[in-house]
Amino acid sequence: MSQSSTAAIPTVTKAEERKVIFASSLGTVFEWYDFYLYGSLAAIIAKQFFSGLNDTSAFIFALLAFAAGFAVRPFGALVFGRLGDMVGRKYTFLVTILIMGLSTFLVGVLPNYASIGVAAPIILITLRLLQGLALGGEYGGAATYVAEHSGNHNRGYATSWIQTTATGGLFLSLLVILGCRLTLGNEAFEEWGWRIPFLVSALLLGISVYIRMQLSESPLFKKMKAEGKTSKAPLTEAFAKWSNLKIVLLALFGATAGQAVVWYTGQFYALYFLTQSLKVDATTANLLLAAGLLIGTPFFVFFGWLSDKIGRKPIVMVGCLIAALTYFPIFKAITHYANPGLEAAAATAPVTVVADPESCSFQFDPVGKKVFSGSCDVTKSVLAKSGVPYSNEAAPAGSVAVIKIGDKVVTAFEGGGMDKAAFKERQAAFSKELGDALATANYPKKADPTQVNHGMLIALLALLVIYVTMVYGPIAAWLVELFPTRIRYSSMSLPYHIGNGWFGGFVPTIAFALVSWKGDIYYGLWYPIIVAVMTLVIGTLFLRDTKGGPIDD
Repeated sequence: MSQSSTAAIPTVTKAEERKVIFASSLGTVFEWYDFYLYGSLAAIIAKQFFSGLNDTSAFIFALLAFAAGFAVRPFGALVFGRLGDMVGRKYTFLVTILIMGLSTFLVGVLPNYASIGVAAPIILITLRLLQGLALGGEYGGAATYVAEHSGNHNRGYATSWIQTTATGGLFLSLLVILGCRLTLGNEAFEEWGWRIPFLVSALLLGISVYIRMQLSESPLFKKMKAEGKTSKAPLTEAFAKWSNLKIVLLALFGATAGQAVVWYTGQFYALYFLTQSLKVDATTANLLLAAGLLIGTPFFVFFGWLSDKIGRKPIVMVGCLIAALTYFPIFKAITHYANPGLEAAAATAPVTVVADPESCSFQFDPVGKKVFSGSCDVTKSVLAKSGVPYSNEAAPAGSVAVIKIGDKVVTAFEGGGMDKAAFKERQAAFSKELGDALATANYPKKADPTQVNHGMLIALLALLVIYVTMVYGPIAAWLVELFPTRIRYSSMSLPYHIGNGWFGGFVPTIAFALVSWKGDIYYGLWYPIIVAVMTLVIGTLFLRDTKGGPIDD
């Protein structure tokens, strides 16, 4: 490149590069900590803020509120991506961490549903939306900032430290939650102690802001600004011109969508599967996942380093492939080692719901006004709450649902026309009758702590985390290298946050809705598998690898 007409790229020393990596990564860890607290405490938040709904709706709605933060991330990518390409990387992601930290702190002081009624979930969701907007601007800024300080032959390694931050934030949130649980006890923690991890974010926010104030602007952005080449309309350049929009779409469907579902299945859905489907004690499940994260996290840096040697694309594609091929056996093995009593009961006395398909509702009521009183709905609600897997069998139209448990048959009841008090009384009696029948067939109410194989579960969870590191470790470098400097922040942020916010963030919600619909506790895995296969095909056929190339265009 001729230096007569262009400004020289400011030199970055190794010490400065390490400082940039450390400062950007630490701040981003804290931001992910804030974001993941909600997901880790979804069951408690359901009770605190959605107590006006029935149990099934409350948990699904809590998951939807969690997913709402992911839903708006692409809009945050647009808003802050534009600012980052016009104003600069440093100040943009300084603003994002302020929004994130303050929103998280406010969740910690927000009155619950019992105190202020429907205003509580409305304010909660508003704060989640602000968190999502902030995170939409954070990741692209941090990844771009680090990449623009690194060299052409170590960019995968340098940006992989940013990739550790999401898992690091989740790990930190789990540690703080566990510390509070063990110190206060489960009862006090679920009543008021759950607020403490949110309040801790104020301290983390102060540390993050101080660290980021010490950083200088990206050298490539400085050079571009000195030459007067910053984009005046980055969103138009990024998304209104087909030459760049085509790469954005390929990056979404051929890279980030599959990466996202592998990530959220391996970290979040695995936790929910343990606690909700297999009824493992929450503290035990968190400790198991924390151990798996601790083992798996170094592989982010390993696969980032490896991508500098063999390329970004092959590692991400192989990660999607092996995840799609092995999810079913891995989750079945998790059942075997976490709740062998449930596995044995399901094998010896399988449960079948025999009901008129037309009488079975999709049991989700966000406003809490509808009563699911049909015999099929009553049956499935009790089974879902018990974590009991079942199959479905069609019955003649208008018939009352029956439940086959091995060779035993329990008849449900039709609650239509009953007043509320009578319905609740009849439902309680039916729940007891069905519970007694399940107990006779040796279905456990909770996972037996003495039968939980901690070693094997940690190994399986660590394997799921390693899948995450394969697809996520190289992705930042890959996205940065696909787009030109003047519109890089905007261009890479949108496909990343649509992939992770929409495809990935909705994994727990969609998976549990599918499980509730079919009764098969593994049925929800079809969603991440299908998306991962889609990414494998599109990415392999249409997306180029980028390792080793310059990014100062």
